[in-house]
Amino acid sequence: MSQSVVAKRYALALFELAQKNGQTGPVQKDLLEVKKVFQNESELVQLLNTPQLTATKKKELLANLFKGANPLVVNMLSLLLDRKRINEVVNLVDEFVASADEAAGTAAATVYSTRKLSADESQAISTAFAQKVGKNALRIENIIDPTLLGGIRLRIGNRIYDSSVSSKLNRLQRDLIGS
Repeated sequence: MSQSVVAKRYALALFELAQKNGQTGPVQKDLLEVKKVFQNESELVQLLNTPQLTATKKKELLANLFKGANPLVVNMLSLLLDRKRINEVVNLVDEFVASADEAAGTAAATVYSTRKLSADESQAISTAFAQKVGKNALRIENIIDPTLLGGIRLRIGNRIYDSSVSSKLNRLQRDLIGS
């Protein structure tokens, strides 16, 4: 999560507006796409920060680039451009997602496994661990890690639940060496 106070303020304003209009889901989806673009295209940020282009040209560029996006998202990008805060887009998205998760009672979770989890397995993990962290559901991202040998490692915020074979073997090795 970002440490930017500016991004948090803009994200909260956008979240409240999206919530008021009943568009939290679509706005979040579009923001995640915007984040991918800004992370993968560093030239775009440089172009938007260059003084050679007028503010009008920059807004036209953003409008054309994100013409299929929700108008709230395009307007927020335009506002960030006007306020010379376009560098905060990625942080704003992170803060918006955090606000949406908090309001929905969900949490982001990363599951490390030796293979891709099925939808049923992901749902079972979400159901089992959401209660442990006091949430309604978990939004699971599955990362394949063959070094686990078997089992899973789950990370929710700063909590880690590790039931992988490799960690069990490491604990057994420490116990045997320590004896």
